[in-house]
Amino acid sequence: MTCCLPANQALAVGAMRNANNGANTAPVITSPAADTSENAASADASKTVSLTIDESTAVVTASSGYHVKATITNNTESALEAGNLTVATNVFYSFVSRTDMQQWAQSGVNIPMPDTLGQVDVPAIDAGAKATVSVDVAADQDRLSAILSWGPKPVLIRYANTNNRADSHTFLTRSSDGLQTAGTPAMSMTVALPLGTNAWQADDSVTSNLLTTADSADSSSNNGTDTSDAGRSSDSSSTDPERIVTTSADAGNTQRALQQVLSRHPLLQVIADPTYLKAVSIPPRVSAITQPGMFDITAYAAIGDAEAYATAGVDSSQWNADTALGQLRSALGDDNASSPVIAVQGSGAWTQQALEQARAEGYETVIADSGFGDQDDATVHTGKLVVPTSQGDITVLTSQNVLSELAQGRATSDSASGETSAAGRLARFMAQSAFYQMEQPYTSRNLLVCLGDQSSGSDVDALMNAVEQASWLSLTDINTLAAADAYQTGSEAEQTIAQASQPSEEELSSTRTTLESLASSKADISRFANSIMDTSIEPSSSDAASDKGDEQSLARQDASSTARRSKDGSAWVASLQSAHSVLALHALAPNSDVRERMVSGARSLSNQLLNGVSVVASDAITVVSESASMPVTVSNSHPYPVRVQVSSLTDSMEIVTSRFSEIEVPAKGEAQTTFTIRVSTAGSTTAHITLQDRDGVEFSDSRSTTITSALQISDKTGFGIIAAAAVLGVLGLWRQFHRKKDPDE
Repeated sequence: MTCCLPANQALAVGAMRNANNGANTAPVITSPAADTSENAASADASKTVSLTIDESTAVVTASSGYHVKATITNNTESALEAGNLTVATNVFYSFVSRTDMQQWAQSGVNIPMPDTLGQVDVPAIDAGAKATVSVDVAADQDRLSAILSWGPKPVLIRYANTNNRADSHTFLTRSSDGLQTAGTPAMSMTVALPLGTNAWQADDSVTSNLLTTADSADSSSNNGTDTSDAGRSSDSSSTDPERIVTTSADAGNTQRALQQVLSRHPLLQVIADPTYLKAVSIPPRVSAITQPGMFDITAYAAIGDAEAYATAGVDSSQWNADTALGQLRSALGDDNASSPVIAVQGSGAWTQQALEQARAEGYETVIADSGFGDQDDATVHTGKLVVPTSQGDITVLTSQNVLSELAQGRATSDSASGETSAAGRLARFMAQSAFYQMEQPYTSRNLLVCLGDQSSGSDVDALMNAVEQASWLSLTDINTLAAADAYQTGSEAEQTIAQASQPSEEELSSTRTTLESLASSKADISRFANSIMDTSIEPSSSDAASDKGDEQSLARQDASSTARRSKDGSAWVASLQSAHSVLALHALAPNSDVRERMVSGARSLSNQLLNGVSVVASDAITVVSESASMPVTVSNSHPYPVRVQVSSLTDSMEIVTSRFSEIEVPAKGEAQTTFTIRVSTAGSTTAHITLQDRDGVEFSDSRSTTITSALQISDKTGFGIIAAAAVLGVLGLWRQFHRKKDPDE
């Protein structure tokens, strides 16, 4: 939110001397320090006039001039009268400390602004409306050309009319281009872009294909495809377990935009998730690869329960350095491809325990994009630590916090009025980097700047363009940074690592919940394989061998593929477990949205597997005798037969059924079993039909059937009742006529 000031703090114009820099007296725009009063703190910012920087010249050269485009938004309930927008600076002012720069950004310091670069009229603005204006300053404008030294300068952008005012504090940075000043060595900078996606989602069509398509016994010769049978997909990827996780429909557009950015900026260091490279049609140029799925190693180390992860379907072999390299080669289709493998940070900082774990899994270098700041250091330094572990030394490449936060789209402070937009943050980035170089101009340093993994192509392009124009910066690659002299090694580096923070308790709790859910869905797949699928069929080496699915294969028109599939189904179950592991791996990345979608996908896979064996709904049954039969049909949509128990239980004690019946159901077919109904009275009840595995545990959806009893007199029970009544009637009459009467009667 920009700094918005009421009209009673009017524009102060007067004759003042810049005591800090010895400027001559001139009309001065003063920028009051931010109002910290209780009234200001309680003001509703949504009811004020706001100012946003849409465009600005981040690096000013001898020929660039200076351009600003700003939007004024009327958040009040009444129209704003016409006003103007003024852009001013102080050509003689030099920042003396990081605090000095931060206070200016937060409107916390009063710096005179005697040099007006430009002014433009702003039309009246209706309530809730916006107005966008531009100020273009020519390169030879007297105030701009009066800047005689390179480096950052404060800039005040002010909108004002009679009753309203809004300020934005930003920066311009003059390069040494065209200045008659002695040059200093450029400071090295490495800009890294983690390449992955938070748009992972479970592919429902792949899930369905995996559940209904058998593995082929001769898949090695036909690549797992068969176009002769009805309904068989010719796309082998439709049953590839790794394809169960896919990117969103927008991934293609993002990929094309990134390719264009990479072609323009060869020194942009792309550190890519190898699973993402496999998911896109044309993998981009990369400088290094990360752990598969950007698996959260820091949370793994903090939880410290490898068995819980294995139970959920993920073990270290799925995310170690060798696997990452293998996935890169698969994505590129080149068995000899090679690339540095660098683990990226998860939900917590790199602790000693996390570094031990990463090193044990083959990672010799990791990147820390937060948690190792240099705010307390006298000057910035090379972003490299070498930390000893029990498995050997590991290199930690640490990002420069302030620059990386700005590059990732975060302002240095909520009150930094000029940093609410990408253009404003870029202006601050360039000014801050110039100040860092000026702190120790002759000290060799290499700063690591980490972009966000969701950074837009336009923002990345703008940043790289500005850095490439900066005379005080020299871009390097990730290998140069990794080979640079370390800032800390040995015990000194260990002490720094010891201050790293674990993932939050909230994050660890979420991870544990995820592990429990994944363990449950994985257990359901194992349960299906061990207690539902018919394992009594012995594998056969003969292609002509049959299984219990063959009887119905001709009717389904898939006899050919049925004959060729493997007979024991173990490979099919393994493919389902593999698909679950792929979902689980991505579920254990730091992003909560991806985690939720992957857990849902894993649960859907196991639920559809169990529900693929189901009771077919049947009609109500009417019983007209003391016993009858109730047929129950069980359907199996899977490509392998199953053997289960069917359970029937009624709500009545007078109308009951037999309890259990075991049934074998062929692959992609149906089978029927029969329950005996016994009744002792007329009435109605509901029979609840459920499926149980061979251990007696229910699964799949239950079905209900209404049973109505209408006993007729013609049955045995009716005849018995009539006979008994007749006998009792005869006895009653006999007694009536043969009893001895009392004399008084």
